[in-house]
Amino acid sequence: MTESTRLRVPHPLALLTGCVLLAAAASYVLPAGSFERRDDPVSGRTLVVPGTFHSVAPDPVNLFEAMVALPIGMAEASAVIFLVFLIGGAFTVVDETGALRRAIPSLIRLLHGRDILVVPVVALFFAMGGVVQNMQEEIIPLIPVLLILAGRMGFTPMVAIAMSAGAAFVGSAFSPINPFQVQIAQQAAQVEPLSGGLFRMVFLILALMLWIGATMRYAAATRVPPQAVTDDLGESLTGRDRFILSMVGSTFVLMVVGLREWGWEFNHMSGAFFIMGVLVGLIARMGVSGTAQAYVRGFQSMAYAALLIGFARAISTVLEQGLIIDTIVNGMFTPLESLPRLASALGMIVAQALIHIPVPSVSGQAILTMPVLVPLADLLGLSRQVIVLAYQYGAGLCDLVTPTNGALMAILASGGVRYEEWMKFTLPLYAALVVLGGVSIAIAIAINLQ
Repeated sequence: MTESTRLRVPHPLALLTGCVLLAAAASYVLPAGSFERRDDPVSGRTLVVPGTFHSVAPDPVNLFEAMVALPIGMAEASAVIFLVFLIGGAFTVVDETGALRRAIPSLIRLLHGRDILVVPVVALFFAMGGVVQNMQEEIIPLIPVLLILAGRMGFTPMVAIAMSAGAAFVGSAFSPINPFQVQIAQQAAQVEPLSGGLFRMVFLILALMLWIGATMRYAAATRVPPQAVTDDLGESLTGRDRFILSMVGSTFVLMVVGLREWGWEFNHMSGAFFIMGVLVGLIARMGVSGTAQAYVRGFQSMAYAALLIGFARAISTVLEQGLIIDTIVNGMFTPLESLPRLASALGMIVAQALIHIPVPSVSGQAILTMPVLVPLADLLGLSRQVIVLAYQYGAGLCDLVTPTNGALMAILASGGVRYEEWMKFTLPLYAALVVLGGVSIAIAIAINLQ
C-alpha cells in the first residue's frame, strides 16, 4: 500500500477536536441522567450513591458551547499543564548544562556491547514510576532526552516511548499500591487499603515481562548497526555533571515521598522541579538571565503537549455539561446483572475500558464507577476485590491506546510518532495484557480473593 493510500489518523489536535464535537453530538442523542452524590467525610471526596440513577431534563451542548469547552478544559487541567511546563523548563536547563548529553556516552561505555540492556533498565525505572505514583504527564518533558539516548543506541523513537510511557502505563494498571488508581478504587469499594498486594505483584511482574520483552525484540529488530551510533562518544561526565544529575534524581525521590507521605499534588511537584531547575542553572554558571532564557525555551517546546492535555480534558467537560456521563456509566454496567459471575467480571473490564474513553481520568473514573459496581458485585456474589481488578485492567490499560488520554497524545507528539504507528505496535500487546488481566480475575474469583 502506498503512502498516499495508507490510512492516516488525523492530526492529534484535529482528532481531539473531533472527539469534543462527537461528545457534543452525543448530548443530543443520549438521554440525560444523573446519580445522586454524597460527600464522604473520611476521604473528602464526592461519591456516587448506587441505585439512584434517574432521568433529568436534557441540556444538550451546542457547537459554540463545545468550542468554549476547549479553554474550560485547559483551565480544569491547569495543574497538569503547569506541571508539564515547569518540568519541561527544568529539564531544558539541565540539558543545556550538557550533563545529560555527556551521561549518555558514559552509559554506552558502561554497557560495552550490551546496550540492548538499556531497554529493561529504562523501562523498569518508568514502570516503577507508574507503580508508585501513576507517572504520565511527568514523562512528556523527558521524551527529548530519551530520544537522544535511543538515537545514540540506534533505536527508533518508538522504542523510546515504549520503554518509558508504555512501561509506566503497564506499571500503573497492574500496580498493587498506585494511590491514584488501586488505592482510590479500594477506598471507594470499601476494601482494605493495599489488600491483595501480593496477588497483584505476581501479575505486575508477568505484565512487565511481557511488555519489556516485546519492546526489546522490537528494538533489536528495528535498530541501525551499532557502529553507526557509537562512534565518537564524546566527553565523559565531570564532577559537576554528576552533582547535577544527582539533584535530578533527588528531586524525583522527593516527589515520590511527597506524594506518598505529605499529600503532594501536581502544584507541589511543579514547585519542586522549578526550584531544581533554578539551582541547576546557577550551579552550571548559566546566570539568572541564562537560566530564565532556558526556561522560556523549555516552555516553548512543551506548548503543543500542554494544548493536547487541555483539549483531551474538554471531552469529559462536554459530557458533564451535557449530563450524559452518568447515563453512559449506568448503560454500561446494568446489562452485566444478568450474566454469570465470571462473564460479568470480564464484562466489567470491557465496560471500564469503554468508559475510560470519555472519562480519561483514572481517579475520576474510580470515584464514578466503584459505588455503582459495589451493589452489583454483592448481588452476584463477587468479591469487591474483583471489581477493583476489573477497573484497574479496564481503565488503566486503556491509557495505552485511547486518543482521549492527553498525556499519551502529548508524548507521541513530542516523540514524533504518529498515533496509528503506536497503535500498530501496541494493540497486540494491549490485547495480550487484557487477556492476562482476565486470567487474573478468573483466578481471583476461584480463590475468592479478599
